Amino acid sequence: MLKLTNPFLEEIKECQKTDRKLMEKLMLINEGKETDFRVDEKGIIRYRGRVCVPDVPELKKMILEEGHR
Repeated sequence: MLKLTNPFLEEIKECQKTDRKLMEKLMLINEGKETDFRVDEKGIIRYRGRVCVPDVPELKKMILEEGHR
């Protein structure tokens, strides 16, 4: 499991706002209809405690490269 640092988390948080599927989950969270997903204290959407990485190829590549270092 990769431990993400603040710069990555901030980038993920911003990109989550443009991910259609994650925005749909956010609506369900706010309506109380979703229990596996939640928004943490920093405003990041998580699934069962794990960060939801938005579907942004450049961001995914950055995270994978960091994990290989």
